[in-house]
Amino acid sequence: MSKFTLTVICPTTRGIVAAISKYLADKGCNITDSSQFDDTATEKFFMRVSFESLDGLHKDQLDAGFADIAKEFEMDFAFHDETEKMKVVIMVSRFGHCLNDLLYRWRIGALPIDIVAVISNHMEYQKVVVNHDIPFHCIKVTKENKPEAEAALMRVVEDTEAELIVLARYMQVLSDEMCQKMSGRIINIHHSFLPSFKGANPYKQAYERGVKLIGATSHYVTADLDEGPIIEQDTIRVTHAQSANDYVSLGRDVESQVLARAVHAHIHHRSFLNGNKTVVFPASPGAYASERMG
Repeated sequence: MSKFTLTVICPTTRGIVAAISKYLADKGCNITDSSQFDDTATEKFFMRVSFESLDGLHKDQLDAGFADIAKEFEMDFAFHDETEKMKVVIMVSRFGHCLNDLLYRWRIGALPIDIVAVISNHMEYQKVVVNHDIPFHCIKVTKENKPEAEAALMRVVEDTEAELIVLARYMQVLSDEMCQKMSGRIINIHHSFLPSFKGANPYKQAYERGVKLIGATSHYVTADLDEGPIIEQDTIRVTHAQSANDYVSLGRDVESQVLARAVHAHIHHRSFLNGNKTVVFPASPGAYASERMG
């Protein structure tokens, strides 16, 4: 028995769900989970369907037979084999909490991905990465060599056939060209406060202003720095009794959790770009706990 996920984006119209359901039923498939959203503002329809092929069909067979339906409804669609793990490149600078969290979740099977490389502009995490039997690439970045460094970075992505780049606190700005080339395939994490603090020592700034909530935002990367479509967010309450170091510690925990949830949504094809926003279908109950070790 084969398990697949079908993702669909198309203009809003009648008969989409019926056409998809009939196609899968005619192919001898059993739908196990289905989510859909009709955005009246953009007049776009989004759908994600998980199903089992009782006859052991291959993805190519599903693709070929679906072409006529896709043409009729002007669909952007994809069938995803659930046994195939997404190839991921992780990028990090000198803050390793998000990297370590992702490696741990990957190691225990809670994040079923294929980490094909870790790239950093520093050497701090080489040993950690190599000890996980993952290729490590140190690509130094300066004002003078930035184009060459980014070209080297892209060679790693292309050579590994990576489908997703995760910026696990990678503190370098990517070029507009790279953001466009990898549109919808780069996920970033950054702190977000009420109010928001930019620049050096944001947690110290938050502490000095006495904020009551600190948090994090994970989003797709665009040419507009830290303003791409948001995938996941969370906050945690702090009090006057906590120190600036407490803010840092709590903030790093939130960043790690939010980034992991955003990556989880993307690799399971639950996150859809919708202009400047996203449509993110919720995970089925127990999705995180039920992931098996790969």
